Parts: sequence; structure tokens; C-alpha cells
Amino acid sequence: MSEPSRDPEASPGIPRRFLFVVPPLVGHVNPTLGIAAELTARGHQVAWAGVPEVVERLTGPGTTVHRCAGPVLGEGGAGRPPDVRGPAALKFLWERFLVPLAEAMAPGVAKAIAEFRPDVVIADQQTVAGALVAERLGVRWATSATTSAEFTGALDGMPKIDAWLDGLLHEVRGRIGDPRGTADPRFSPDLVLAFTTEELAGRPARAGDRIHYVGPSIAERPAGRDFPWEWLDPTRPAVLITLGTANTDAGARFLTECHEAVRARAGRIQTVIVDPDDALDPDDALGPDEVLDPDTPHDNDILVRRYVPQLPLLRRVNAVVCHAGHNTVCETLWHGVPLVVAPIRDDQPVVAAQVVDAGAGIRVRFGRVRAAAIGEALDAVLDEPRYRAAAERVGASFRAAGGATAAATHLERLATASAATHASVAAPHATASATTHPTATPEGER
Repeated sequence: MSEPSRDPEASPGIPRRFLFVVPPLVGHVNPTLGIAAELTARGHQVAWAGVPEVVERLTGPGTTVHRCAGPVLGEGGAGRPPDVRGPAALKFLWERFLVPLAEAMAPGVAKAIAEFRPDVVIADQQTVAGALVAERLGVRWATSATTSAEFTGALDGMPKIDAWLDGLLHEVRGRIGDPRGTADPRFSPDLVLAFTTEELAGRPARAGDRIHYVGPSIAERPAGRDFPWEWLDPTRPAVLITLGTANTDAGARFLTECHEAVRARAGRIQTVIVDPDDALDPDDALGPDEVLDPDTPHDNDILVRRYVPQLPLLRRVNAVVCHAGHNTVCETLWHGVPLVVAPIRDDQPVVAAQVVDAGAGIRVRFGRVRAAAIGEALDAVLDEPRYRAAAERVGASFRAAGGATAAATHLERLATASAATHASVAAPHATASATTHPTATPEGER
């Protein structure tokens, strides 16, 4: 991590309090880690509101996490059938996961604000409880946007879907927020932190006056399970294949085709395949650190593992095949590595289009692509220098944007403005709200 850079407008030396409100999704928590480390290095206090079992696994020991109730994607009916795509997937995501998550988290967020008394709440863009409760309690809030899809007018061609989502958010505000509020809980009126740059995402179609493109917030993560680094052959290109943490239910066929494509290139490349649900070998219940499905007792070409240390591994690979998840794409391009993207649902088609438009990768069709086409795309990004050059260009823009350092500076400025106009607002507002809003205390939890 770079050295903290102080901003004279941010009143250095005055400690502030920052509360991150995050969903139980790894890709949404990870970008907060670097910002939190930077703020802490500058003398500020940091806490999270979320599901401790998810957050603490990523932040490591010694962090403050205020417990919030809420479903975890993939559990309790929140998991989507693999064949749900497009507008149906968006509808499912909001109705079955994000809205129940907001209503379940609201009491815990209110309690966290009352106890921690933050100068600024940083609410994940899809964790609207953070924005709505902060607005109701009179606390300044910023948006942590872990995807840029919302900025690009992705719903402009679907006015009915857009209107439906606006109506849904209005109803949620009536239940857990201030019915008189007008701010879109996905876009703070004061500050939106976007973990990308215009070189990848393009110019925003909405909320452009509030968006600060800070690039990915990259930070070292708590050490996970050991990885056999000695397996990697420095004389051959290496490839990483991953579908992230929330899409493996849909990935068995795709991973099988990928496996066939890279097996056909045995001897030329090495491949690490992330397969957390044993989709490639469903009948074999091996340990988390064991190699799955080797074709020989000592398979030197393909390594299949349930988990990998992604950031260190990205420093060693030459190409990535993935689902076009925003975090995976940005972390890959940060390292100047080109991609083959196979979007599944949600924001992934938008992010995949950004990768292609930037010239940093090739898109294939997740549901229909076969091994031959995957192999051809992989050969292209490995062998044609223009893809790596484009990836390195985007990566350079990420570094120039400032990442966690820039994000921390923007938050310091907002905290200073909040202190100047709302001195000691958090405690009285939280106390008053607890008596007037049933969701402001644990007793109001549904």
C-alpha cells in the first residue's frame, strides 16, 4: 500500500469515524479493506456494519463489526436458479435478496450508528439500508460502488424495469427510511466512490457530478490456505479460470468446457481452475487444499482447487477466464492481464462489454460456448500483444486514479464538511430516532 497522502482541506490531525455498511458478499467487502487501512493509518476510527462471519473472514482479527441480520446469497431461498438470467435475474436479485437484506439490516445499521456515532457512513450501492437509515438519522453518507453498471444507463433501454426498480426503492424507503427523503439510495448526493476509471467504464450517463473514479481499492488480504507456488512453471504461460464466489451454481458446464480447452493445450500452458463446489468432480469429496481430477498422478498442466489466493496469483498469470464480475475484472486489469469474459447475469454483461470496448479481452457466450471457442479466445489474448497492451493501459489508469488513498481523501473531506455543518449530529439523531422509529433498535427487528 502506498504511503498515506494527507489533504489540507481534510483537517489532518482531527480523528473522524467512518462506518462501512456492507452486504454478505465477498466482492463488495474487499474494496473497503484498503480504504479502511488507509483511514486507520491517518488516525481515524473505522468500523463495519454487516454479517460478522463474512466481514471478519476478510478483514482479519481486531476489527469492529456491528452485527446486522440478513440473508446470505445462496442460502434461505436467496440463491437464484442457474437458468435465471437477464431482467428476470435482476428482479429476483432485488425482490428475493437485496430488499429482504435491507429490511433485515436496518435495525442493526441504526444500532451501529447510535453506538459508533460515525461522521460518515459508507454504504455499499446494493446495501440500501446503509443509505436509507443514515438519511433518516441525519448522518452524511457516501456510496461505495463496487460496479459501474449503474452509471452507464444499463436500464435506459428497459424503462419498465427502471420504473419498477424506482418504485421498489420508494416502498423500501417508506418501511425503513424517511418517507420524505428524495435521494436515490444507490447514489449519495454528496459522494459516490467508483472503483474503476473512465478508461474502462466510459463516461457516466447518470450521477456524473458526484462520481469520483478512484480505481480499484487493492489491499493485502488475510492469508488463506497454502497454495503450491512451486507447481507454477515460469517457462510457460499461466491461466486462471474463476467464476467468483456467487456463480458456481451455474458453472458446471462452462468449467467442463474450459477444462477441455486447456487440456488440449497441455504442455504449452498451465491452468489453475477455481472450483469451490467440485463441479468438475462432483462425486469426489476431497479436502480444500487437494488437487482435483488430475489426469496423471503428477499433473503438470491443470490444477483444480476450491480456493486460491487471487491477488498474489494474478501477479503470476498471463490471462484470466472469468464471469466478468467487476472485482475480478478490475483486479485482473490492475495487474495488466488480459481476459476472456463469459458474463452470466446482473452487471456482468455490462462489465464484459467494457472489457471488449477497452480492447483488453474477448467475450464468449457463457451458456453456449464450447471448448474450441474458449481455446481460440485464450490463444488470442495470450498470443496477440494488443490485448495485453490494452490491459496494461487500463491498469495504468487505475494506478493513476489513486485507489484507496484517493478514496480516503474524499471521505476525509466529506467528514470535515459533515462536522462543520452537523456538529455532534449522530448521537442526538440516533437517540431521537430510537423512540420514533421502530427499526432504530434491536427490538424493532423483524
